[in-house]
Amino acid sequence: MTVFPVAPEAVAGAAASMGTDPVTLADLLRVASAPGFDRWRDQVRRTGGCSDPIHLSGTTVTRDARTGDVLYSYSTAEEPGGRLRVACGNRRASRCPSCAWTYAGDAYHLIRAGLTGDPRMGIPDGVRIHPGVFATLTAPSFGPVHNRPENGRCRCGVAHSEDAAELGTALDADTYDYAGAVLWNNHAGDLWRRFTIYLRREIAARAGITQATLREVCRISFGKVAEFQKRGAIHFHAIVRLDGPAGPDDSPPEWASTALLGDAIRDAAARVSVPVAPADDLPARVLRWGAQVDVQAIGTDGQELNEQAVAAYVAKYATKAAESTGTVDRRVGELSELDKRPDLPDHTRRLIRACHALDQRYPDRKLWAWAHMLGFRGHFLTKSRRYSSTFAERRQVRAAFRARQERRERGLSEDLDDSEGSTLVLAHWSYAGHGHSPGESWLAASIAKEIRLNRETAREALADISDLDLEAEGER
Repeated sequence: MTVFPVAPEAVAGAAASMGTDPVTLADLLRVASAPGFDRWRDQVRRTGGCSDPIHLSGTTVTRDARTGDVLYSYSTAEEPGGRLRVACGNRRASRCPSCAWTYAGDAYHLIRAGLTGDPRMGIPDGVRIHPGVFATLTAPSFGPVHNRPENGRCRCGVAHSEDAAELGTALDADTYDYAGAVLWNNHAGDLWRRFTIYLRREIAARAGITQATLREVCRISFGKVAEFQKRGAIHFHAIVRLDGPAGPDDSPPEWASTALLGDAIRDAAARVSVPVAPADDLPARVLRWGAQVDVQAIGTDGQELNEQAVAAYVAKYATKAAESTGTVDRRVGELSELDKRPDLPDHTRRLIRACHALDQRYPDRKLWAWAHMLGFRGHFLTKSRRYSSTFAERRQVRAAFRARQERRERGLSEDLDDSEGSTLVLAHWSYAGHGHSPGESWLAASIAKEIRLNRETAREALADISDLDLEAEGER
């Protein structure tokens, strides 16, 4: 491919029209004119437009197990730059929007299957009539913050707009309990664990049976997601469901009801406490859930909370971290690094500094290691064993689909089990780096946007076809 020289002022003008900088545009032109660009683009498309792909180098050889003949061989030596790019798989949208979108899709289907059932995931359709609620457990107050109350005017006297930067920040930073806030975040996982214990006790008490008997007649399943409020406090949204002892395949006992489950959740949350020992100049603390515990029934008749809306809400926050507070999205190495972030909100900066100050007092809590998460060190999306399928199973389904595609293209049997052991695969891979150059990043983002648009268009088309089928069925 012939590359013609381009004047610097022309590059600058084109960069401005594209909304990028001249350095990125110049690198983009280099990538697009380099040998093997079509194959590079194909690699990036296969990753879904991943913004930080893993680079691998190596070889793979598929042989006939009986004769030893080579059926297929592959080497990254023939790839652009001698590397194969694979998706990073990061769940966080702030790190990789493309992989986070895939993760959110998995989260949506996992949560929805636990609400409506999905035989393909091993969850029967009958699970939709099991008692279930959408519960929200929040943190207590650590001091007054700027907000938007129902009367429209904050305690500071201002009616804040929805996107006001001061929302969630302390009205008086000198009296705000920053230590309590990060310690609460840090122990939120312990609060949830104790909540699940107390919930079983409350349900057993309301049913008039012992906890041992409860295990024999009823199983409590849940899927939950963590979300950061603007004030920097974590809270949990959870789908809680009552099943029979065998799980979703089994009907719950007759006494199990949505009302019983809701009352048990509220009382269990009120009873939970986690003590924190005193340290140096800090007094002992008792951490509890906030007084605001919201419980809503999940129904299928349209008059209650919609199942799809719940699944979409959980999936949305499964890809987020503490971005709403303006914090950093990577671990902080030294406290001095905060000085290099003038865009960091003062409220968030104080929370991070509180993690640093408390780290030596509570070394087992690893507060500084999780300062970028404002002390929170738990998983953002968790579920009980029998709630639904797993992320590993979802990834395996995709991997098996792609493997069958590749074997079909190579003229091999699509039988992945290969029960007779007819083929033998020998592979050697090594890590060769990660990421994109500036121009590659711009192109990858464009590819990711195109893929997502195409998938959303196809999904809307399928929805329209389903609506037409329903209309036709109604006319009959």
